[in-house]
Amino acid sequence: MISQRCRYALKAMLNLARDSSGIPKQVSVLASEENIPRKFLEGIMSELRQHGLVESARGKSGGYRLSRPAELITFGDIMRHIDGPLALLACVSQNFYKRCDDCKDEKACELRRVMSRVRREASDILDRTTLFDAVQQPTLGVL
Repeated sequence: MISQRCRYALKAMLNLARDSSGIPKQVSVLASEENIPRKFLEGIMSELRQHGLVESARGKSGGYRLSRPAELITFGDIMRHIDGPLALLACVSQNFYKRCDDCKDEKACELRRVMSRVRREASDILDRTTLFDAVQQPTLGVL
């Protein structure tokens, strides 16, 4: 399950992706439009800026905008920067691998084998789904 922080980051990024004007959007406006606590969103946006996913502009007409086109920012990018690994187990993570302390044999571990498939499928979807895809196809992935 993703954290509330990651959920808010995704909502804010989707909001920015829907706005094709390129004009920076103030945190207070983003917070209001997405029903996110402003103080919490300020920290999230700062983190997204540090990771190069958004740019900020200071001053009266300042705010945040995407640092690159929405077609080039994936859900996987955002989620990894906010929550870390997509894998449910550290031993199957591509970017944050850590061997399980209680594992006798990784190659024979049934749990690792199943969770590896889960990670692979989830990361395939998240790494090929861009903000642009999501805002252009509102029913994308809805059951």
